[in-house]
Order: sequence, then structure tokens, then C-alpha cells
Amino acid sequence: MGTKKVWAVAAIAAFAALGAWLFLGTGPAPAPQSTFVLLDASARTTADLRGKVTLVNFWATSCTTCVAEMPELVATHEKYHAQGFDTLAVAMSYDPPSYVVNFVETRKLPFQVALDNTGAIAKAWGDVQLTPTTYLVNKRGEIVKTYVGAPKFDELHRLIESLLAET
Repeated sequence: MGTKKVWAVAAIAAFAALGAWLFLGTGPAPAPQSTFVLLDASARTTADLRGKVTLVNFWATSCTTCVAEMPELVATHEKYHAQGFDTLAVAMSYDPPSYVVNFVETRKLPFQVALDNTGAIAKAWGDVQLTPTTYLVNKRGEIVKTYVGAPKFDELHRLIESLLAET
């Protein structure tokens, strides 16, 4: 093998090792500082998520996948809520508030729903553009899993159970 090939292989190996170290060496990211304005006009902040495992779901009434996954989100919330699990649904800025209110009332959603009228919350949480986008936040306020599209609910349930078991 020529000297150039040896150097090229060594460089590729070094970049791969650095990439793996950076990827594997980073732990869960803290949830971004946000203020969620709920449908009842009260506010919750990211700091309020601490102490509970929380599912933060960005959705829209015009999103067919969002509407289809809502019964699973309700079932997940009801299954784990008594154990310290919470759900916070964040309606996207383009979703008319009257549509969101109607959806929440007709489906009797058991969890809190926030309106992101300005788009600031979606921007803070990684510039969310696609719905549904769902974040699972641990008791320390760190994002441990992100789903773009409907979550795999079996996997999500196992993860929620392991996070709830943590002290």
C-alpha cells in the first residue's frame, strides 16, 4: 500500500473515531427554555417539566398523522400519568386557535395543550417544521428521545417505563 493510501486510511479512521466520540460522548440535551401558553391562558415553562417524565408533542389539526396518533397519545398519557408522566401537546403556529380548541373539546384530551401562536416554541425546540414531532423529556429536564412522525408506541412505552423507574 502506498504512503498516500496509508495516510488516507489513517485520516478516515481518525475522523470516524472523532465522530463516534462526539456522538457517543454527548448525553441527553437539556430541553430548551420555553414558555407554553395553555388553552386556559395559564403558562408553563420548561422548568415546570422537571420532576416528571414529559412527552412534548408538536402537532396540528390539519396533520392527518397527528390526528391518527392522538388516541395513542391519550392512551399513553392515561396509562402512565398516575406514575409521574405528563403530556404537553403544542399546536403549531399555523393552526387556527379555534380549530385547536374544538379538537381538544370534542376529543376530550386529558392533557394540557399549548398554542404556539408566534412559532417561538417550535423554533426553540430545534425549529420544528414537520408534524408530528415528539420529544421525550426525563425527570431532569433533558430530551432523551425525539420522534419525527408517529412514535413507535411499544418502544416509547418501554422508554417511559425505564425513565419512570429512575430516581
